[in-house]
Amino acid sequence: MSDRSLGDSFRRLISLTGPISIQHYMGESNARYYAGKDPLGSAGDFVTAPEISQMFGELIGLWLVDIWTRAGQPKPVHYVELGPGRGTLAKDALRAMRQYGLTPEVHFVEGSKVLRSEQSKAVPGAHFHDDLSSLPDDAPLLIVGNEFLDALPIRQLVKTAEGWRERMVAVEGEKFVCVAGPNPMDAAIPVERRDAPDGAIIETCPGAAAVVGEVSQRLAAQGGAALLIDYGYDQVQTGSTLQAVRAHQKVDPFAAPGEADLTALVDFATLAEMIAPKGSRYLGTVTQGAWLKALGIEQRAQALAQKSPAHSEALQVAKDRLVDDAQMGRLFKVMGLAAPNWPNGAAF
Repeated sequence: MSDRSLGDSFRRLISLTGPISIQHYMGESNARYYAGKDPLGSAGDFVTAPEISQMFGELIGLWLVDIWTRAGQPKPVHYVELGPGRGTLAKDALRAMRQYGLTPEVHFVEGSKVLRSEQSKAVPGAHFHDDLSSLPDDAPLLIVGNEFLDALPIRQLVKTAEGWRERMVAVEGEKFVCVAGPNPMDAAIPVERRDAPDGAIIETCPGAAAVVGEVSQRLAAQGGAALLIDYGYDQVQTGSTLQAVRAHQKVDPFAAPGEADLTALVDFATLAEMIAPKGSRYLGTVTQGAWLKALGIEQRAQALAQKSPAHSEALQVAKDRLVDDAQMGRLFKVMGLAAPNWPNGAAF
């Protein structure tokens, strides 16, 4: 890795070629950020649901067992996780699956060497992939992506007095600022949204669209089901949702590129429209809180508390963090997909 900061590299590039797209800025920033560190946990920058409680991964595992059982228990079958963090979710889900005879081969789509090392410790024998293209095509897939889509680079289009333009990153002094690009982008805006007021921002995520499309194609061809879990919205909206987190605090996304985790809310409303044309069935999008409650997280928390009374309060706090509307319960959504000949999934 170069000793030059990514910010300095961006400044030099912008001085030579002009403003860069938000998509370019976010993609390069997250590539640098994830290449050299484990960002998870109290010593890192953020905590994800599997790190909060084992119940999250266990219930995902049980959801997969249920739909696999009702599909006739096909064998072999592959478990695929997109961006599996430290492997915590997979470890908990696979443990729950084993109790009911589901022992899939494990495949991780992960680009970070640092995180691959952690994942190998959590799930020995897992196979690693740089992207979905090298996944096996010989059996049904049980796919999970938790907080994967939100880190994929977005594009932003802004309405100006001259029409729609791509939102770009420029430099003023030493600071990065957003400006409207020179090229008309009206043709990229759905007709029903073109009359938005000046200053309106529409986000798109080509990477998320590509992932959902490929997952849908895979399921249609091979069988299986998928869960995509992230924070986002299920009704079309406008406005910038780009944000950065560092040391568990929100920071300016343009302050230190490559040194903070950049994310954006996932547009589940748009992604849902991309499933059927690629061959799979859209099961629905529901809030994480409602989904976990329907799967029995409250009963699971009680059972764990009875086994370990000393941890009862901690279990309650963890459960509340996952399901309460004021915490992760409403903002986070769960999207379900299934192959055409597979059953409906529980809690959708």
